[in-house]
Formats: sequence, C-alpha cells, structure tokens
Amino acid sequence: MKFIRVFLTVCLAAFSFAAFAAAPMVKMQAPGFYRTMIGDFEVTALSDGTVPLPMDTLLNGISRDDLNKALAHHHLSLPLETSVNGFLINTGEKLILIDAGAGSFFGPTVGKLAANLKASGYQPEQVDEIYLTHPHPDHLGGLIADGQRVFPNALVRLDQKDADFAMKDEKMGSALKPYMDAGMFKAYNGDTELAPGIRVVNATGHTPGHSVYQFESKGQKFVAMGDLIHVAAIQFDTPSVAV
Repeated sequence: MKFIRVFLTVCLAAFSFAAFAAAPMVKMQAPGFYRTMIGDFEVTALSDGTVPLPMDTLLNGISRDDLNKALAHHHLSLPLETSVNGFLINTGEKLILIDAGAGSFFGPTVGKLAANLKASGYQPEQVDEIYLTHPHPDHLGGLIADGQRVFPNALVRLDQKDADFAMKDEKMGSALKPYMDAGMFKAYNGDTELAPGIRVVNATGHTPGHSVYQFESKGQKFVAMGDLIHVAAIQFDTPSVAV
C-alpha cells in the first residue's frame, strides 16, 4: 500500500506539472507607476511605454566614441530604449496631469499612460487639469483616442506660443482641437503662477513656449521637465549635450 501511495503521489505531481506547463504564456508586464509624496502633494509617475531612439543622430555636442563609451559605462546601447512618462499630482484640491503621453501618435510600444493611470487607482474622468510641457506628439497624443477627449473633464494648459506652434501642425493640432472646441483649453504666457505652490518656469528652446512646472509643498519641491534631459547617463555629467 505504501508503494501504491508513493506511486500515485508521483503520478499526480507529474500530471499537475504538465497541466500548469500547458497554460499559455501571458507575455505582458504589469502596468507601470511609481508614487511618492512631496510635502502634502501626492506625485505618481506614470509610464507611457518606451521607444528605441537613435541617440547617435539626435544628440548634439558629443562625439560618437564618447557617446558609446558613456552608454557602455551605464550598460546601455544604441538604439537607446527611451522612456515616455507623465506625472499625476494630487494636491488635495486638484488632480493634475503633466503631459499625456503619445497615444496612437508614436507607434505601438507607447500609448499606455491612460491604462497605467487607471492601474494607479484613478480614472481619466477625475483629472481636473493637464499641463503640457510642450506639444510634441509624444507629449500630447494621449489627449485623444479616436478623435475624442480621453480626459473629458480636464482643462488643458499650455504656453500660448506653443499653442500657436501646435495649431500649425495637423497632428498636434488634432489633439488640442477637441479641448478647444469644448471650452476646455486655456493658454498662459511665460512664467506664471497657476495655483498656490504651482508655477510655470519658461524654458523656451526645444519649442517656442517650452515650459517647466514647479510644485512646492511644505518646503519640498518637485520639478517636471519634459525633454530637457533625454539621456540622463550623458546629460547629467555634460549638460551642454542636447537634442
């Protein structure tokens, strides 16, 4: 009887292993977000995905050899897998999104910001305002899906020079127009205080009205910079290198 029990146990274990092995692979990562506190402000970093970029042709101010050495030092290589991110700030009074990701504007490896926002515990309908650092496709494409507003209750804020710049381009303009038509767009001009503890710092250069957003609460500061630093492994050491 002891032999039979052992034999049955082995057989059942083998059968169980075979059953689990036959299950289809999921082949998908869990949604990406990271949360921290800045004073009383809750800040959630949201991944929109990644995109491989040819930084050897995009970066100025560095030789190809120095670029390769710096990347290798950080175990990186070309094309460089580059993150596209947004930031969700809950001030206790407003839910503010900084940049909306690429949506369908930048290929299949990005466009995940709205899904990760939901995974982080919020819904697109809860977003009160959206601050765009600038209107390039990988920063505002996620405002719309099939021509409709993804964030139906959000007021979009953008520097007036960048708004004018965006509306001259069919793709960029198509992301802003539904919000403008709904009366949910409001431009500002240069350095501006948007709300207590929230300031715009003009960073013209990458685009005509490129903006940095500074949040301050209880003596702590969070600064959101879109596309001022593309490759941290290189540009923190050599700030003169830029796209």
